[in-house]
Amino acid sequence: MPLRTLMMLLTITSTILAPGCGDDTTSDEASNGDTTTSRCTEAQEVACVDDMILDLSFHNTVSTSTVENSQDGADWVTSVDATAGGFQNAANNPWVYIKFTAQGAEKVEISDEEALESLEWHIAAHRFKLRLNSGNGGPSCVTAAAMLESDYTTLNASPDGLTYYEESFYSADCTLIEDSYGLGSPQVFMSNWWEYPGCVATTGVPYLLQLDDGRIMKLKVEAYYASGQDSCNAHGSMGSGSGNFTWRWRFL
Repeated sequence: MPLRTLMMLLTITSTILAPGCGDDTTSDEASNGDTTTSRCTEAQEVACVDDMILDLSFHNTVSTSTVENSQDGADWVTSVDATAGGFQNAANNPWVYIKFTAQGAEKVEISDEEALESLEWHIAAHRFKLRLNSGNGGPSCVTAAAMLESDYTTLNASPDGLTYYEESFYSADCTLIEDSYGLGSPQVFMSNWWEYPGCVATTGVPYLLQLDDGRIMKLKVEAYYASGQDSCNAHGSMGSGSGNFTWRWRFL
């Protein structure tokens, strides 16, 4: 088992539901991407907020990044500008906040600090980091499961008894749990989408996400670079335009 995968499993101690959330059942409407009964009735208090503002370089400004969608059969293909001003300036730029809808992924126009009290977003992106709105990540109950042994194309339902996890990248005393690369970045749950053979390569690991309204969706990261992702994956050669995500996803 890769070291980073082992560390993720050892550090994640949360359960499928965040405090204040309801059960995880869905309806027929959920499979069509329509809104169902909310699992989260109100925003929960986020622990370690002061530490997170510093550790994750939060800002009281709204990202100018864009989120664009196209359809490929039943899938949505979403382009997310998570460049955050480039590697050297990333600490000076906010995260981009996104929600998943039946009309595609939509950018939510909120600042990092506003996001700490908002149920309006599902996932946030900042360079290579993807953060769920739950647990240490935010006040909602968006949870996920890494389907390490599955293929995106054949993953069509949530397996019985599957556990979904909330974000848990702080210890009880608010010490940041860092990823295994020593970059000072949080060990977010959705960390297995990438590896580093000399560039940010995509692993193809699909995730199942359970949203605050009970819908289940699958998602995989297809690209991190604007160009050159295939060469990075095959040969470890650096692509260009880092932080330009391509996500493939659909509701189940």
